[in-house]
Amino acid sequence: MTEYLRAQYNLDDSDCISAADDLPFWSAPFGIKLLDKVRYKKNICALDIGFGSGFPLLEIAMRLGATCKVFGIDPSIPAAKRTRLKLKYADVKNVELVEGAAEAMPFGDNYFDLIVSNNGLNNVQDLAKVLAECSRISRISAQMVFTFNTDATFKIFYDVFREVLRERGFKECELKIDAHIHSKRRPVPQVENLLSANGFKIRSIDKDEFSYHFTDGTSMLNHFFIKLAFMECWKEIVPGDIQADVFRSIEDRLNSMAEKEMGFEMRVPFVTIDCENAKKPVQPEKFSGRKLFKKY
Repeated sequence: MTEYLRAQYNLDDSDCISAADDLPFWSAPFGIKLLDKVRYKKNICALDIGFGSGFPLLEIAMRLGATCKVFGIDPSIPAAKRTRLKLKYADVKNVELVEGAAEAMPFGDNYFDLIVSNNGLNNVQDLAKVLAECSRISRISAQMVFTFNTDATFKIFYDVFREVLRERGFKECELKIDAHIHSKRRPVPQVENLLSANGFKIRSIDKDEFSYHFTDGTSMLNHFFIKLAFMECWKEIVPGDIQADVFRSIEDRLNSMAEKEMGFEMRVPFVTIDCENAKKPVQPEKFSGRKLFKKY
């Protein structure tokens, strides 16, 4: 048991990115909702924030077609390498990849007609700065569509996690769970307020959810995507010398729950926010032809 605690993944390793990239079950439900909300038009300029290994960047670029220019921004060079390979084999020529962080995007003012992010804004360091940048680089009435999973994600797991920590008197670790969830999954009203403060008018907020069904806690904790995307953050909540004990107890309790219920499901509630830039128009910069950014 607890072999999953020894799993280590280097996201700067191209082979690791390739192994993780088969359009995970995690990405697809968010992306399908996002793609349905995009208003597809000719002759527009679009941006995908946190394009990762290329979904939904390529799909949007292909749907928009050759009259449109689509940029993707992401700090990961291996992920960009993987995306570039897909662009080559899909023969998609209207995409440009940019290395950078969303808090300081190297684009001119009033440049984009469409901004999307598929569960990418959860992972930025400063959401307020990112939304301020989105406001700056998007034109008046530009559409922005993004998805993110809410703070009720994997509630069953986190309830068991808290229970185990509480029984051991690790109150400070319990508080770390709250900080971890808040840093990755902001409450929806807080996101609404940040959008309003940065000049965005919300057109719709659609709620949805999907589930991971597992036979037991052991299968869940050893799932590749769980180890890749969540385990390191969970381990950081608990001091190293008690990790094995804590996670063994979590695993045992999840297994016991699953035995009574014939398996269990980990629900992932998420929202798709469709908004538009309602700021007052300003004179756009002369950006065409200038290379303010670092391309991959």
